[in-house]
Amino acid sequence: MPETYIQTQELSFTDFKNNILEDYKLARISREMSYLGRREVLTGKAKFGIFGDGKELPQLAMAKVFKNGDWRSGYYRDQTFALAVDALTVETFFAQLYADTSVEREPASAGRQMNGHFATRTLNEDGTWKNLMEMKNISADISPTAGQMPRLLGLAQASKIFKEVQFDGSGKFSNNGNEIAFGTIGDASTAEGHFFETLNAACALQVPMIVSIWDDGYGISVPTKNQRAKADIAEMLSGFQKQEGSDQGCQIIQVKAWDFPALLDAYARAEHFARVESTPVVVHVIEVTQPQGHSTSGSHERYKDESRLTWETEFDGLNKLKEWILTYEVEIEGEKMALSTEEELDNIEKEAKKLVKNGQKIAWENYRNDIDAIKNEILPLVENLASQSDEVKEVLKSFKALITIGKREIFHLARKSVLITRNQNSDERNSLKDKLAKISEIEKDRYSSHLYSQSALKTTKVQEVKPIFTENSEILDGRVVLRNNFDKIFEKYPQTLVFGEDAGNIGDVNQGLEGLQEKYGALRIADTGIREATILGQGIGLAMRGLRPIAEIQYLDYVLYCLQGMSDDLATLHYRTKGGQKAPVIIRTRGHRLEGIWHSGSPMAGILNLVKGILVLVPRNLTIAAGFYNTLLQSDEPAIVVEPLNGYRLKEKQPENLGEYNIPVGKVDVTKEGKDVTLVTYGSTWRLVMEAANELEKLGISAEVIDIQSLIPFDIESEIAKSLEKTSRLVVIDEDVSGGASAFILQQVLENQNAFKLLDSQPLTIAANDHRPAYGTDGDYFSKPSVDDMVEKIYGIFNENNSVKFPNL
Repeated sequence: MPETYIQTQELSFTDFKNNILEDYKLARISREMSYLGRREVLTGKAKFGIFGDGKELPQLAMAKVFKNGDWRSGYYRDQTFALAVDALTVETFFAQLYADTSVEREPASAGRQMNGHFATRTLNEDGTWKNLMEMKNISADISPTAGQMPRLLGLAQASKIFKEVQFDGSGKFSNNGNEIAFGTIGDASTAEGHFFETLNAACALQVPMIVSIWDDGYGISVPTKNQRAKADIAEMLSGFQKQEGSDQGCQIIQVKAWDFPALLDAYARAEHFARVESTPVVVHVIEVTQPQGHSTSGSHERYKDESRLTWETEFDGLNKLKEWILTYEVEIEGEKMALSTEEELDNIEKEAKKLVKNGQKIAWENYRNDIDAIKNEILPLVENLASQSDEVKEVLKSFKALITIGKREIFHLARKSVLITRNQNSDERNSLKDKLAKISEIEKDRYSSHLYSQSALKTTKVQEVKPIFTENSEILDGRVVLRNNFDKIFEKYPQTLVFGEDAGNIGDVNQGLEGLQEKYGALRIADTGIREATILGQGIGLAMRGLRPIAEIQYLDYVLYCLQGMSDDLATLHYRTKGGQKAPVIIRTRGHRLEGIWHSGSPMAGILNLVKGILVLVPRNLTIAAGFYNTLLQSDEPAIVVEPLNGYRLKEKQPENLGEYNIPVGKVDVTKEGKDVTLVTYGSTWRLVMEAANELEKLGISAEVIDIQSLIPFDIESEIAKSLEKTSRLVVIDEDVSGGASAFILQQVLENQNAFKLLDSQPLTIAANDHRPAYGTDGDYFSKPSVDDMVEKIYGIFNENNSVKFPNL
């Protein structure tokens, strides 16, 4: 029988006793938080509650092996763990439950996430990195089940990278790769593909990762046997078990949630496998109870029978821990020593209840004080205005009759009062308007800031450095220009690495990385399996640990595999932590006009709508793409770069300042000047638009061509509107489906740039058919806008206005 964690600790009995009683107290505090939190929701003081009761003991055991520099990527029931590693207090727990917008009082998300979603602030207020080796790190939780898993892979892989890669300042991110990434997941969520994809990749890469599965037998109301091929996930994963002498697979440990000594031993063994042997570990924690059911949205009595509910009471971890403490006895020098008496444990329980109640009270008062402060500023001004308006008096009367008043009710009162008195111009109304404007700015920051970087490293602040060309500049295939620029990047930035399907040995499918693995090693220029979701996850996790990953998704169509992670995790990270965390990963892909349904798609509208928070860059050639990579590596924002798939073999002039020139993000490029119509496009379609513009010149139509280059951010200097001041006609040419990216572009130009009033005719969009492109050159011609389509439709605008000069075709 192996020694247990307890037996191997060099502690006096007094210290051992104190540690156990502190564990019991912390578990009781966590449980009381769950109980009181549920009551706060059911009495209407909070909107929703989801709690970690029943999982206290395994989380305490996990916390004991969680060290400074380690990372957790978990799910929304880990409150006991967060308490144990000092990432949560009673006050911050309730502040999050109430959606307190103070970063100081709710540091995980400043009220932007529902309760149970934890995070540590890895960034200083100016957006620079803290020393992550001086803290226990929690990557910001997300609600989508298993969505936390892909990121976990990157957090773990970073330790393996740091064993070989050091750079200036890397000491704040790693101690020679000695860190573990801990993941937590509910047992039902192991049915998700993200779980298996992550575990599979971890077993292949052999990264220091511990995944804890909290198995309470249900996925909300659906029992485990209906979730997976086998009810026992440890048995189901037995084929993943690492064999002696193998460099693949993982260790699998199964342990009961109510057996505290066994849990301590299990996590001590798991830590050894992960930290010392760099082997991934699955800790399957079984017989977990859920005393209050899934959440405040329902009752588990609806789907658990009496025998199950009775069992859960008997095998509640806290009851079992109390029973173990009271029966534990050891003889030391002939004297029998006990851990505690029932009276002492009762006192601990009372103390825990009192502590939780006091913390809740403080959190509630702080939360209400902010609301009351706004009310105290607004209400007197509305009352002054009410003296001039009976209708405002009625609105005010309704407001004062409300039982619960939040910011929404206060702002509605003020805005309604201003609307009612729209025909007045009084000092009272102007005072209310001014106050409302000032407070609205504050609330805008509280609820809508930090979607993008606000630091000095924001991408749009990177200074432009133009590519330098001379008469001696070589003319090469575009892919060679790109490769040579990547060579400079990997030489200049040791923290930069790239990985993806076929990215390593053959240098990607289009040879944009040709020969670089041989030069920089397989760790930095790496092949992966066919697993897009975890390629993205690797990028997110690596970037959160201070590395600069380029995650390659082979084709734009396959970005859809990782779009969930881009949308739910990466795009929201900076926002949902209010600037507390960042992951400046670069997603490299290629797409647009080639051949076939799955190699020439352009799902840009989906990307644009789902990834707000990520930059979307669409260069027309590989020289511009290379310049974007140079720019992004000097910034701290995540981005997707869509390289033009049909440009790798086209000739381009290679800049003399490879690796040094920066293409500005958010600036358009006027590639042909004209006076009659503005043609707006991007990416591979630009070449066809230029051809069409030249054809239009022959027909007497002078077209100005604008390459957007960057969809997010979009034309920050409003150059398109300036062009329309001259031409008064707008055509958007896009290879996405109708109403796709073209709708986004129109909204940006007509509404944000206020360009509608500049037009003399209805704006025109020329987009692809609403199906995926058919195969072959002819398929492209009939599926997406051709030069002929563009010439005829643009000509039609002028025919409508002057059929004499431009007769019917």
